[in-house]
Amino acid sequence: MKLTSTAFADHAAIPARYTCTGHDVAPPLAWADVPPGTKSLALIVDDPDAPDPAAPKMTWVHWVLYNLPPDAKGLPEGVTAATLPAGTHEGLNDWKRTGYGGPCPPIGRHRYFHKLYALDIALPDLNRPTKVQLEQAMQGHILGQAQLIGTYQK
Repeated sequence: MKLTSTAFADHAAIPARYTCTGHDVAPPLAWADVPPGTKSLALIVDDPDAPDPAAPKMTWVHWVLYNLPPDAKGLPEGVTAATLPAGTHEGLNDWKRTGYGGPCPPIGRHRYFHKLYALDIALPDLNRPTKVQLEQAMQGHILGQAQLIGTYQK
């Protein structure tokens, strides 16, 4: 599987538009080569460098989506709950809300991991799961995975 964005290249800087210092909208994402037999996709965006890349203490979760349809080819810039592909469910980010929350690092240059998973099942309604709850539900069902890393520093 491949995961890309027209907004930034892998391991390159995420434009401010997609961060708390800009419009805080989700970047456009596209994927390809989804494995045969995929019944749904899940997307997790997180930052393992929080709060300080020199001394990380936690992974901050920015976005949790699951049950994206397997025939979806990506997400447009600024996608919202109302414009997500039919059947897609949202989980909670670390602001304790659903939806995209852009990079907003307090110090240093952080890495933002956009992780796409192909699953052999459509998951039941997990009622706004956290990243950990979604990862637990996905165990044993991952057919493929793709990753796109962006960086940002205020």
